[in-house]
Amino acid sequence: MPTHYRGSPKQVRALNTYIPLLRAANSVAARTAAAYEAAGLTISQFGVLEALLHLGPLCQHELAQKLLKSGGNITLVIDNLEKHDWVRRERRTDDRRMVTVRLTPAGRRLVARLFPAHAASVAREMQHLLDSEQDELRRLCRKLGRREETSQNKKGDRS
Repeated sequence: MPTHYRGSPKQVRALNTYIPLLRAANSVAARTAAAYEAAGLTISQFGVLEALLHLGPLCQHELAQKLLKSGGNITLVIDNLEKHDWVRRERRTDDRRMVTVRLTPAGRRLVARLFPAHAASVAREMQHLLDSEQDELRRLCRKLGRREETSQNKKGDRS
């Protein structure tokens, strides 16, 4: 459904791209959530567990950046994971401000059990696109997602 906004052609085109992008992302996310939702996890909790499984222990700040969450939000997510004994926090002795988060054995078993079903679900969703379309979508999403990073780098180059 196209926008009904009567802005400039550039605004209307942008909205007519943005709306289906968000709808597609939300639809795919909802359809791929079954595995972790059945285990009582939110998308943010699953994201933390998955990041720790594949990347190893990370500090809370790194987790927040990787998952595009605020510091306060990631703290709450980790609090809830910690209550279930799926992760644990460790303060660094050399810098007490730094808190490293790592999987517990129970957390590792949980995410290792859930991730293959999630990956299969994502693959089923993506099979509706040709390999070349998946590559192009990835490229375009990365370009759009890194826009702020690129503009910040350009601002830094001007000083």
